[in-house]
Amino acid sequence: MVVGWGDGGFGWAGVNGWAGCGSWRRRSSRSVRREWPSARLKGLTPADEKVLRLVGAHLGSLASRDLAVRCRDGLEHSADTWAARKRALTADSSARWAGSITKATHNQWALARRGQLAHIQSLEAGVRTITHRLSQSVGEQGSKRAPGGYRTKQEWHAKSRRLHVLEARLDAARADREAGRVHVARGGKRLARTRNNLEAAGLTEVGWRQRWEAERWFLAADGESGKRFGNETIRVTQDGEVSIKLPAPLAGYANAPHGRYELAGLVRFAHGGTEWADRVAANRAVAYRIHYDVQRGRWYLTASWQIPPTWSIPLKAALADGVIGVDTNADHLAASTPTATRPATRAGSSSTSRAVRSIAMPRSATPSPSAGLVPCLRGEGHCGRGP
Repeated sequence: MVVGWGDGGFGWAGVNGWAGCGSWRRRSSRSVRREWPSARLKGLTPADEKVLRLVGAHLGSLASRDLAVRCRDGLEHSADTWAARKRALTADSSARWAGSITKATHNQWALARRGQLAHIQSLEAGVRTITHRLSQSVGEQGSKRAPGGYRTKQEWHAKSRRLHVLEARLDAARADREAGRVHVARGGKRLARTRNNLEAAGLTEVGWRQRWEAERWFLAADGESGKRFGNETIRVTQDGEVSIKLPAPLAGYANAPHGRYELAGLVRFAHGGTEWADRVAANRAVAYRIHYDVQRGRWYLTASWQIPPTWSIPLKAALADGVIGVDTNADHLAASTPTATRPATRAGSSSTSRAVRSIAMPRSATPSPSAGLVPCLRGEGHCGRGP
């Protein structure tokens, strides 16, 4: 391993390549996914909006059907059942649309399972707290680590009834989890409950129906690296032209070859557009989602992708097997080997000069890899790259 420092700072280079200047980032086994640019689809014609509504409603019905099948499978889900669901969806859409729908279904089912577990843990905490307080005498003072008893007999009685309610809910939630049963509403439980109280929500029946249908539409496609512009299903060119691969039943609305529909409007990403353009130019995977804002009457396109993890090791582990320090100067490179009892510090300090032995080397010299020394060559005061 090589340690380099100069007027601009220091860094480490390992045997597998350069890791960064000054600090290392943690490398995780999972990629980090974050939502990136979102822009309005402007200039859409009535025909464009009609096609988007038809595609969203058709795929939304398929997504609802697939979610119902997945929930019925419960814990009996397997790769074979997944493949069977995807084949059933492909006939009414396409292979890529079917893949996006089944993946979204699995994510939604998994999210419901996590929410179910969090609900169980919350109920368990409530039961523990009430049980403890009921076991205390009425009016007993609590401590910093545990609450005391309830203040009055009336409150004690009310909480004892509350305990029975929570225990019944906890038993039901545990039974659902053991059976692999989840409760999911496509479109959102909050919006579904709003239907029973439209006046308080300030909505009409027609307005609520529009929002409900728009929330249940499905217009999302995962990206594919190596494919044209990073996505074959919802394709966005570098100039902002958007085209959609139509499902098989709606192929008659195609206005472009290969069953595609090109929108008249263009999209411009004001935020994150540079990174998005770089990925599109390199045909790297970009996922897209088209959604409709009912209140504003606008269509939006959101792009997202995965960020690859980076290497990270603690400083102590990096220095465990020994390092070589390289100092960049105007006319030469100075290499030094810190002693085992002292960590590598910035060149020029009194402790470093006593703890290391310097080796002067012309700046133009290029050491061989067998020498085990890779100097900093990026310029004065910067860190170099390892082999």
